[in-house]
Amino acid sequence: MTGASGFAGGAVCRAARAEGWEVHAFGRRPAVQPAHVGGAPYLAWDLLGGRGPRPALPEVDAVVHCAGGVTDWGPPAEIWAANVAGTRSAAEAFPRAGFVHVSTASVYDPFRPTVMAREDEAPVARYVNAYGASKAAAERVAAEAAPGRTIVLRPHAVYGPGDTTLLPRVLGAVRGRRLVAVGDGRQRVSLTSVGNLARACLLAAEAVRRGTCGVLNVTDAEPVVLDDALRAILRERGVAAEPYYLPLRLAEPVAAVAETAARLLGRTRPPRLTRYAVGHLAVERTLDITAAREVLGYRPAPTSFAGAADW
Repeated sequence: MTGASGFAGGAVCRAARAEGWEVHAFGRRPAVQPAHVGGAPYLAWDLLGGRGPRPALPEVDAVVHCAGGVTDWGPPAEIWAANVAGTRSAAEAFPRAGFVHVSTASVYDPFRPTVMAREDEAPVARYVNAYGASKAAAERVAAEAAPGRTIVLRPHAVYGPGDTTLLPRVLGAVRGRRLVAVGDGRQRVSLTSVGNLARACLLAAEAVRRGTCGVLNVTDAEPVVLDDALRAILRERGVAAEPYYLPLRLAEPVAAVAETAARLLGRTRPPRLTRYAVGHLAVERTLDITAAREVLGYRPAPTSFAGAADW
């Protein structure tokens, strides 16, 4: 398990251990709490080789590769290195193991709505930023470095206990009694709970051992309406705010100004509004998961923010 010290990687480790699997956890952090990885043995491993030599690696049946850059903001060279070079390093380190590569729905066309997209609709010719472009390139690298033994999973907007990206970003958009969002709130979105993603990873690890390969979308059972999802998050967190929607034609220039200001000020954290976030949430972003259901026997739970007050 690579990226085991992170949000998704830790969840996969815990799910695998709960199933009685033997798990070897690797991550960038020097150490993690044993509970984070379900008690699996953990070793620090910088896939880019910048923090000491590679640790001794065990013989394994399958690798679940969750490591990588998950930000839509930052130096492009670093994002490309984390997602492309890191993927190649992980795949080549285990030349006989099946390889499950956790990608993203951001490989679909960012310039038009994603409407129940099927897997063959990506990659595309151009992307808004280094994140989408590098993740698309990482999919190709995974298939090249582990030919005939790779399954690529494409989740969208992963959320759940321990979430360090989606939920904090939503809550960070609250201003007084308004949660500032983009579009009209009626657009449908596919979300992926970290529990559903972990289950998909385990199913893919079993499948790739049997020689199954391919690319699969993995989301919750059905898409949800954005306004419904935002209101559910606010309700579960006990936040007294209402979604307030900016039209796309107004949000795009605001995001461009915010990005320019952040760069001029040398900020390392993303601004509250980026062009990627605007384009990603202002229109429908839904995925067809028929292939995962048929190939993996994937049976995801519906979207739920129950317990979000404790996340």
